[in-house]
Amino acid sequence: MRTASRLEHIEPFWVMECAKAADAIARSPECDPARGGEPMIYLNIGEPDFTAPPLVQQAAERCLRDGLTQYTHATGLPALRQRIAAWYGTRFGLDVDPARIVVTAGASAALQLVTLALFEAGDEVLMPDPSYPCNRHFVAAAGARAKLLPASAAARFQLDAAGVAAHWGPATRGVLLASPSNPTGTSIAAAEMAAIVQAVRARGGVTIVDEIYLGLSYDEAYGHSALALGDDVISINSFSKYFGMTGWRLGWVVLPPALVGPVERLAQNLYICASSLAQRAALACFEPASIAEYEHRRGEFQRRRDFIVPALQRLGLDVPVAPDGAFYAWFDCSRHSASSWDFCFDLMRRAHVALTPGRDFGPAQAERFVRLSFANSLQSLQAAVGRLDRALGSAGKAATPA
Repeated sequence: MRTASRLEHIEPFWVMECAKAADAIARSPECDPARGGEPMIYLNIGEPDFTAPPLVQQAAERCLRDGLTQYTHATGLPALRQRIAAWYGTRFGLDVDPARIVVTAGASAALQLVTLALFEAGDEVLMPDPSYPCNRHFVAAAGARAKLLPASAAARFQLDAAGVAAHWGPATRGVLLASPSNPTGTSIAAAEMAAIVQAVRARGGVTIVDEIYLGLSYDEAYGHSALALGDDVISINSFSKYFGMTGWRLGWVVLPPALVGPVERLAQNLYICASSLAQRAALACFEPASIAEYEHRRGEFQRRRDFIVPALQRLGLDVPVAPDGAFYAWFDCSRHSASSWDFCFDLMRRAHVALTPGRDFGPAQAERFVRLSFANSLQSLQAAVGRLDRALGSAGKAATPA
């Protein structure tokens, strides 16, 4: 069957391909505890091990019982848009008009809507390398091209205003950033973000910021929203990470007022509305008891970060920039292997620890870097470090690169 040419620009999602390989190994006898094996420890997928808190689950149960499952407006429940706006006020001190918020079927739908509304064939969008692969594929699916700019550890693996200015060309339409970032867990400093927005604005472009991990910031210097920089900034957010509702597929986007109508029109035609059940349940995310639970979990993620980063360093797996948000450590495996892909598959087989090689996140440093997700329990992280130590040799005695 003939497929559309746009698929030529969409690579496989290697994170998921590696996850399938890890699952296959996990089903083998050597990973079966009943046969004396050790089960696979999954540090590859960016999914919190915490689920929706009790009030959210109870709200969903009430919706099912009361039959509150009908379509909503394409922009989302008015009450939920108001709750999200209020959260920006209490959490970040921002006055966001609920009319600028569109509730979406996950952050993925938000990115799809925005890229379809703004970009077309021949457009170019600047992004850092490394960055989350699906973001550049949303750009490609809209017919535009993601231009990846290699980002160094000195720049926190992020774009900076100087890079934006240097690489802006006639076809450039804007930038797509992520702060905190997947895969690095690093954020853009407030002053640098302001400089980027100004550089883009001066060139008549658009600034889109993926902020789905913003609630999981651990350093006050970076826990800020780009929405503070003006109504022309587009922010993507989600109920998946901080709010622990991954499978509910619910997110939102904050738009410039003039873009709300076009995005609403696309949403009406592409998927009608986000899940009404998920929307009604998400109202309970903003109750004081739920927020208290989320903050407790944020502290737990920070404790995991504070354990895993120095542990990796001791194993000769350098983390050039400590993550200030999200739940990822981006480490350099080149002291142990010349290929992050081979490194990860070898550890899946020998140590039964699943990690994600850098191939997904951009070509610049794909062979050197590996993403580790510390969204698993501290006990699992401790066990994984023991296995890595066993597989790689004694801590501090790194192997000669292949």
